[in-house]
Formats: sequence, C-alpha cells, structure tokens
Amino acid sequence: MHTYEVIFILEPDLDDNAITEMVEKVQGWITDADGVVEKVDQWGKRRLAYKIRNKREGYYVMINAQMPTELNAELERNLQIQESVMRYMIIQAE
Repeated sequence: MHTYEVIFILEPDLDDNAITEMVEKVQGWITDADGVVEKVDQWGKRRLAYKIRNKREGYYVMINAQMPTELNAELERNLQIQESVMRYMIIQAE
C-alpha cells in the first residue's frame, strides 16, 4: 500500500451536514477497500483561482490515506459521479 493525498472541492453552498456526510462517504470508500485513513483536514471555504460551475468559492477537503493502488480508479469514478464534488485530485505522497 502507498500513501496518497485525496483532495476534493465541494460546492460552497452545502450545509455542514452535507459536507460531513460527503467526507464520511469518501472515508468509507477508502476503508471498505482495505485502506487506512490517516488524517482528514477540512480547509473550509476558499476562493477559487478561476470559476468552476460559475462559482467563485469552494469547500476544500484533504484526506491522507494508505490505500492499495487499485483503489485509485474506483475512487476517481466515485468522486466524478458525485454532484457536490466540483474538482478532485489524488496524488501519491512522497
């Protein structure tokens, strides 16, 4: 297993319950695939560098996790179909 950083930006108009639910859902995907969530860092609302879906802000979340390499494709697919996720990025940490 490798260490990855999963970063995603959520819609800025989501309430706290919806944000918590989405973060827990991503953590569940990781742990269900025998991964280990090491740290969850919610950065909060931040101004975007450019408009995404005609929005100037987004809610940033970063998850550090140890997970199998095969999970990347499935995790990307799951994040892509979520309407509340504006952008995402999965990178392998050094």
